[in-house]
Amino acid sequence: MTTGNDRRITNIIVAAGSGSRFGGDIPKQFRLLAGRPVLIRCIEALRNAYPESACILVLSADAMDIWNQLCRQFSFDSPTIVFGGATRWASVRNALAAVDTQSPEDIITVHDGARPLVSRQIIHDAVEACRNHSGAIPAIEVTDSVRMLTSDGSVALDRSMLRAVQTPQAFVASRLMDAYHRPYQESFTDDASVMTAAGYTDIALTRGDPANIKITHPLDIEIAELYMRSI
Repeated sequence: MTTGNDRRITNIIVAAGSGSRFGGDIPKQFRLLAGRPVLIRCIEALRNAYPESACILVLSADAMDIWNQLCRQFSFDSPTIVFGGATRWASVRNALAAVDTQSPEDIITVHDGARPLVSRQIIHDAVEACRNHSGAIPAIEVTDSVRMLTSDGSVALDRSMLRAVQTPQAFVASRLMDAYHRPYQESFTDDASVMTAAGYTDIALTRGDPANIKITHPLDIEIAELYMRSI
């Protein structure tokens, strides 16, 4: 479970959401993408990037039946499972309690269970950036014009100064655990925001990829399949 310098890697895959924006009876992470479940593709990508890394999967208790069924159907070896909480923050915190760290410099990645096309390069870049930073997050340039709402309308923002954040986000284990021991705040939108609130502001931005999309709407499945045919 090393990065090449004897630091253990643990991957947390967060997949406890209901996928309400996707619609339908089956949460998006269990939908088939080119014949294979989205969530299984996510886990396989992380395992392939660092074969000796550990994985912890966060699911809702209600999803256990369908997950067990998919594992049997696709002959898939499930990671260790913990149950999610009321928020994404609570889900990650539950997973951190199950992490077996050997050194304060071990690495923990946190990945969305609905980003099935994450590349080995994205994962490696985020992990390796933790050699010199408290954490790292893959990000891509914003291509659309962006406006911020104000009390009397909206104002344009300089998109050249903005980045869209992806996962997996990678962090030095001891610092991420310390950050998650602090009280919850409504401003926590991802793990990097939790780290920043705890004073760990040295978060590197690594190169993301537009193909590393998050499955949110039904059309995203078709878009992901297009990406798969081109990469």
